[in-house]
Amino acid sequence: MRKTICAIVAVLCACIVTQAAEQEATMTQFTLSSPSFHNNQPIPAKHTGEGPDVSPALKWEGAPLGTKSFALICDDPDAPVGTWLHWLIYDIPAKTTGLPENVAKTDTVAALGGAKQGITDFGRAGYGGPMPPRGHGAHHYYFKLYALDAELNLPAKATRKHLEDAMGGHVLAKAELIGTYERK
Repeated sequence: MRKTICAIVAVLCACIVTQAAEQEATMTQFTLSSPSFHNNQPIPAKHTGEGPDVSPALKWEGAPLGTKSFALICDDPDAPVGTWLHWLIYDIPAKTTGLPENVAKTDTVAALGGAKQGITDFGRAGYGGPMPPRGHGAHHYYFKLYALDAELNLPAKATRKHLEDAMGGHVLAKAELIGTYERK
């Protein structure tokens, strides 16, 4: 009897370890990139407040099984007033594998299956590109993509806090891309 119990415990432990390893492998494969700039490299002026201020194209792969939607938060923690929010877009359909360049600056993006955009620190929905104060050095812009196990069904123009609260307990994986920008 004791040998049987030990064997069952060993099998259960092996299953748990295997499941954890598979989950970790899935999470490490979730990646975010951009054809516009490489990780930790400068964001082209085209995607900044000094240029046309269009959102960069983004691509991702390796979303975990069970992903029902994606959410993206882009911010600048180097801003002199504290972390500055540049973009919130959420309820991006699970079948999506990227965002095109120049996503419409509308509350709801029909071309992206009805994805919604939240209010940024610019006071409006949609992407607002880098435009740090002159003489402050290079700022870092974190594009954080979350694979979620649910559609959030938040209304358009949600705040960051509302988005983060709604994502609580639903994040399957996170991928990150960092761009830099310095005004001369």
